[in-house]
Amino acid sequence: MKTTQTTSRRNFMGAMMLGATASTLSAFTNPIFGGAPEFTTSEMKGAEDWIKTIKGNHRVVYDGSYPHKGFPVIWNWAYYLSNNEMGSADDQITAMTVFRHDAIPLALQDDLWTKYPLGEMFHVKKADGTPYDRNPFYEPQEGDFPLPMIQGVKDMLGRGAMFCVCNLALNVYSGAIAQQMGKDPNEVYEEWKAAVLPGIQIVPSGVWALGRAQEEGCGYIFAGE
Repeated sequence: MKTTQTTSRRNFMGAMMLGATASTLSAFTNPIFGGAPEFTTSEMKGAEDWIKTIKGNHRVVYDGSYPHKGFPVIWNWAYYLSNNEMGSADDQITAMTVFRHDAIPLALQDDLWTKYPLGEMFHVKKADGTPYDRNPFYEPQEGDFPLPMIQGVKDMLGRGAMFCVCNLALNVYSGAIAQQMGKDPNEVYEEWKAAVLPGIQIVPSGVWALGRAQEEGCGYIFAGE
């Protein structure tokens, strides 16, 4: 019975992610999809004002398009570490990580990971191959990162690092999952949006943030392994 339930769950999740992938690829040509909800004036101003807080002589933006075992967060921490070692204080450093595309769950609260579950959907797994049922990179526990001294998103925010998440990806992926689960896309989108962790900025799109960060003098680095 347990094997049957496990197989059924895997089949369900596989179908869900197949549908999500197909929906994501066809989102811009599907007449049902009206595009990402437009930012309000206050949301636009919030994103623009946030970008302007980039500071210091040493500036970099990491393109986190996939979870990559937490490396979009690890490289952010490593940038501070290495610049500190070269004599620069945190207030002279800005490392920004943009969570977009398949990396958006790294910006979301544990409750959402459990409900949907995001670890299985986005292939964020533990060392033993089982999917996470929580966000392991916001407040990491022992074993979540390859080295114990690596700091998570919450600690790095406290040091002045910047993290943002793509609104377009939130909308497309939540809509695809809502369709697969028979839920209202707008309600699921609002739920995902409300689950963005404290200190992480929602931006119109990840590519918007990458472009604006470079206009503010940030060097671009792809945040892979």
